Amino acid sequence: MSTAPVIAAVDGSDDSRRALEWAVDAARRRAAPLRVVHVRQYAAWGQADVLVAGLPDAEGDPVLDEVRDRLRDGSDAPAAEYVAVEGVPGAVLPELGSDAQLLVLGSRGRGGFTSLLLGSNSLAAARDADCPVVVVPRPGREIPKDRSAGAGPRVVVGLHADSPDEAALDFAFTEAALREARVQVIAAYPWPAQTWSAPGQMVPPPVDQDAVERETRSLVEGFLAPHRERHPGVGTEARILPGDAAGHLVAASGDAALVVVGRHRRRLLAPTRMMGSVTQAVLLHAACPIAVVPPAPPGE
Repeated sequence: MSTAPVIAAVDGSDDSRRALEWAVDAARRRAAPLRVVHVRQYAAWGQADVLVAGLPDAEGDPVLDEVRDRLRDGSDAPAAEYVAVEGVPGAVLPELGSDAQLLVLGSRGRGGFTSLLLGSNSLAAARDADCPVVVVPRPGREIPKDRSAGAGPRVVVGLHADSPDEAALDFAFTEAALREARVQVIAAYPWPAQTWSAPGQMVPPPVDQDAVERETRSLVEGFLAPHRERHPGVGTEARILPGDAAGHLVAASGDAALVVVGRHRRRLLAPTRMMGSVTQAVLLHAACPIAVVPPAPPGE
């Protein structure tokens, strides 16, 4: 049984070079092959046409030639194949994840408005790909300092206590084991609590914040128990925090190895794939690479 590849999407930009470095390291840690893909927007109106390495068009691609030269100099680079694809990047990139274990790309490509924090192609891949998508941001994002993070490598993962995302938790623990890092779980509960009453009715008693925090922690510890059992060598820290989940995750990203978020919460009547507001905010503002993990298929 062949191992699914780690895919690096490249376009010759500095952003894609950083993504390539991350993908090479990820493939090496997973003992997986590396597939380097350049989506060439030459035939945006037609069907995507895949050209595999070895064909003249793929061999003559200057973006892929640069990557070949770069990886050729690396002594421990994983086995790599090179693929050129013609089509619309925003449509082609998500399709690449159908047979991959990981898709890695930069936060911005060569096109579009350089002032944007996240390109439309990265957003489309993170929203629609069937595999986890890692977006490597540009350096220099300024975030609030989190002085309580502690030393050592960390994989940060967001956990919604009302609807935990098992796929995101599993990815975070697996990634931490590969990196010999600890998992830092961020579980935020809404605060201050909103209480409503109709005119003429008695106002409900105030909510006890300590009680809410204890209940949230109890739920979180229960969700984490099977993952801790499967990964006994991975240290875990659960932080139960009031207020804005996105803000806490961004603050924790400062010197983290990775931030892991679920793609969206399941909605029975959702007609299309979506990303939640927390995931979008983390993609826009986190300082370290961000992994967006799709939900597990029903029944898994």
